[in-house]
Amino acid sequence: MGVYFIDSSALVKRYINEAGSRWILSLFAPTLNNEIFIAAITSVEIVAAITRAERGKRISANDALAVRVQFKNELKTEYQVIEITESIIMAGMVLAETHGLRGYDAIQLAAGCTVNTLCISSGLAPIIFVSADNELNIAASDEGLIVENPNKQP
Repeated sequence: MGVYFIDSSALVKRYINEAGSRWILSLFAPTLNNEIFIAAITSVEIVAAITRAERGKRISANDALAVRVQFKNELKTEYQVIEITESIIMAGMVLAETHGLRGYDAIQLAAGCTVNTLCISSGLAPIIFVSADNELNIAASDEGLIVENPNKQP
């Protein structure tokens, strides 16, 4: 069992086939019993990414509808959703300033750091921060998180 925080750039690979999709899908194998955390804003980013893929003709309208429905259903059961609190927003501002991150990336990292702190303080293993964004991964590593990039997995 592992504890993963997955940002939207990585999680979208569960719903749209692209580089790294096979590795992301493997995290959801029921036998692994992994715990998957996402930030609440990830839901908006996933729906937007699916819709953009449809509009860009990367996936059909029928497939886009199906994966949006799938995601919304799985959102209720498959993920531990981290609400964006004032403390996460404050931490996100610091991370944006420190690392020059885009706004939502800073919030993703702040949420991941929050989950990591909670895990460690509860005597659990640290999280694995999963993102396909190289800039965000560098910042997460600089913040002391264990980082995996699905684009660099076999």
